[in-house]
Amino acid sequence: MTAQPISASIAVLPFVNRSADPENEYFSDGITEEIINALTKIKGLKVTARTSAFAYKNKPADIREIGRQLGVANLLEGSVRKSGNKVRITSQLVNAEDGAHLWAHRFDRQLADIFELQDEISLLIADQIREHYGHFEVQDHLVQAPTQNIKAYDLYLKARYNHLKWDNEGITNAIQYYQDCIAIDPKFALPYFGISYCFAMRASFGGMPGLLDTAEHYLQRGFELDQHSDLGYFSQGTLLFWGRWDFKGGAAAYLKALAINPSNTEAEEGLAELYTAIGYFDLAEEHAQHILTLNPLSPNHHFTLANIRYLTGDYEAALAAAEAALQIAPNFTHAIGLKQLCLILLNRPKTLEAFLQSNRLVECPEECRTLYQLLHDQITKSDAARLIQTPKSERDIYLFTWDLFLQTHFGATASALDHLKAMTSRCIGQYVNFAHLPLLKPLHSAPVFQQLLQQVFAPNRLPPATEGDKTEPAGSRNLIDEAEIPALLAQLQQLMETEGAYQNADLSLRQLAERLNLTANKLSWLLNEHVGQNFNAYINAFRLKQFQRLALDPANSHLTLLGLAYESGFNSKTVFNAYFKKSTGMTPRAWVKKQQQA
Repeated sequence: MTAQPISASIAVLPFVNRSADPENEYFSDGITEEIINALTKIKGLKVTARTSAFAYKNKPADIREIGRQLGVANLLEGSVRKSGNKVRITSQLVNAEDGAHLWAHRFDRQLADIFELQDEISLLIADQIREHYGHFEVQDHLVQAPTQNIKAYDLYLKARYNHLKWDNEGITNAIQYYQDCIAIDPKFALPYFGISYCFAMRASFGGMPGLLDTAEHYLQRGFELDQHSDLGYFSQGTLLFWGRWDFKGGAAAYLKALAINPSNTEAEEGLAELYTAIGYFDLAEEHAQHILTLNPLSPNHHFTLANIRYLTGDYEAALAAAEAALQIAPNFTHAIGLKQLCLILLNRPKTLEAFLQSNRLVECPEECRTLYQLLHDQITKSDAARLIQTPKSERDIYLFTWDLFLQTHFGATASALDHLKAMTSRCIGQYVNFAHLPLLKPLHSAPVFQQLLQQVFAPNRLPPATEGDKTEPAGSRNLIDEAEIPALLAQLQQLMETEGAYQNADLSLRQLAERLNLTANKLSWLLNEHVGQNFNAYINAFRLKQFQRLALDPANSHLTLLGLAYESGFNSKTVFNAYFKKSTGMTPRAWVKKQQQA
């Protein structure tokens, strides 16, 4: 599973917890996620989503292989040590193609300064990528403090850490931490959005009555504090779509989340799932494919794609996508259940039975076998009746609607339709795709089924079937008046050739911009648009010429080539050798020898 890397791209790998207390892992995970979120705010920079980056947590892997799998040119590694009121963060930016270190730094700060530190690290990383790979605009700040209460923020990170486990225990713990966080700082918006999502999903999948109202309460309180949060609109989309089957409102909320943060793959996955439920399969596929470019190792995203193909009748493709999800997460029950259904519909009894026997997490194996036999005329109705008539109260709630499928293919049409009416009236999440479930086709001709379709999918409840033209105009906007450009280019040339600014080994884009009385964004644009080079290539070209002059000067024969490289402004042997060979096609020593022999 590999992707073609994009130059201006990065994956932030999980920062390692170096604290004495292993329980502080939530903090190192939280810092990693915050840096990911900060970098996603930069238009033109591809940032791998959290799920795929965290797939490598505690798993030793070759940097170059990670880069190939994620389709990125750069990787950020780091560690976090939290002790009392102090925090130390080390980070290093690595070229994923060759493993070369582009930048490294260690930060020692007070915990109270954590938001300023996240902002500083994110901006430094963005600057490094821009200097090496080309122009994109970077905001003055990428991280704004969401709260002034560090204890509340610490609780929020604990809540988020548990929330992202996506299991019942994790959600239960997350709800408690969110509530504790709100109690300490009632004006901190993010925990309201987090807890609203937790309650909305519990309500959708058969939770206690009243949970949707609770989710709505927390959501509205969050919006009173922050009306511009992509997490807030993602939570709203979840509540409206999954909780209330409000497709129009849910789509509008998800689209607002994506307008704020186009890299929010959870919101885009929610939108793809919504479009799937209402039969906008082309739009659903488009979004499912897009999120996989940002989050290629998310089992959920592969499942979303598998579900689209299952509901459109392409069971081979659905099975392949489900297998892709299981390759990443072998215990992912959504993909396990979908694989069972695909094998039933593909009429592969031996493969199905082997899977039921070998996987302890398969859903309802007896129901699955009976459904296969009913569908393929391998069982009498009297033999199937015992299982089908098992009282519902004695059975668990499952991800897939096995009871409904069995009733349908047993021929108990009235019971199946009563069951479907009851579940759709309660907006139970497992039934949201009922209009397209292939195993419900025998019900389609029933008037009750048609009435349900008209009620649930009435035109006034649906969003537009198109999203409009989302293509962006080619090229970048002019950041400098055309009349000023010649003078600025002349001034820049003077700084290089006359003043030798390139000889400063620590020279950055921002420092050079200050000497020109420009912003870093404007200088980056000027170099890339009017010189045709990124900052790194531009500066190193002067350093290379200076090295070549020094290396051929007999007065410097007593100095090493590496010493001359440092004197020319290069700050790394690796960078010098790589740039020299890329520019001349030979090593520095071979070049010098050739020139001396000429």
